[in-house]
Amino acid sequence: MPEHRIYQESVKAVTEKIEGLKPEILMILGSGLSSLADMAKDTVSIPYEEIPGFKASTAPGHFGKLVIGTLGNKCVMIMQGRMHYYEGYGVEEITYPVRVARILGAEKLIVTNAAGGVNGDFEVGDIMLICDHIKLFGDSPLRGKNIDTFGVRFPDMTYAYSKRLRDIARGCAEDIGVKLREGVYFYMTGPQYETPAEINAIRILGADAVGMSTVPEVICAAHAGMEVLGFSLISNMASGILDKPLTCEEVMAAGEAAREVFGALILKCLERM
Repeated sequence: MPEHRIYQESVKAVTEKIEGLKPEILMILGSGLSSLADMAKDTVSIPYEEIPGFKASTAPGHFGKLVIGTLGNKCVMIMQGRMHYYEGYGVEEITYPVRVARILGAEKLIVTNAAGGVNGDFEVGDIMLICDHIKLFGDSPLRGKNIDTFGVRFPDMTYAYSKRLRDIARGCAEDIGVKLREGVYFYMTGPQYETPAEINAIRILGADAVGMSTVPEVICAAHAGMEVLGFSLISNMASGILDKPLTCEEVMAAGEAAREVFGALILKCLERM
């Protein structure tokens, strides 16, 4: 895929450190899920500050490292922590690593996040396969002059989340005995948690989970022709679903509790992709 000039310095910096490795899949790990990177073998770890164009990841549980290695017999590029809009970054900065990975050869994206459960049938600890998303707020990573080397001016989002990869994920979950929910993810910019009234509106609009990430990266990946597989860990029930306040500590604890089962599911999916 042709390189666009604004990404060349970043691509060069990563290429010099990974010594001929050719990443097939980009993985973006959400809050409390960074330990998945520890499962990779023969890894090269690059702090974000050593890669031109990458921004610091300041959210709790986001370590801010790019890990390249082997996982599930695939060469993967793992973002051990992501950038968020609420950290003060623009959407072009949030999604910058996706385009760098695409230039380096990644054709697929696996994206994970910790999300609040909006669907009343969900429980904390459930894993939701993302089938679609709703984005009503915030900027688009595709705003401005289109970069034709990545994709068309008006990209279709009908199949932003690959049906083929979702079929694989369902089969993998069944094989290893993981209860896999499926639903629509609603994107909010944060950093404040949503109000009960907002959650009620989100539920009426048809979403099953809500979070503060993922959608910008998915839009950028879909624009660049990447197949996307997305998972949400239901780390808490969204505001007003239960009569209790929300805390970051609850999110981190849910990620730690789900570490083994989530890791097993991702590994099985990688093996079959």
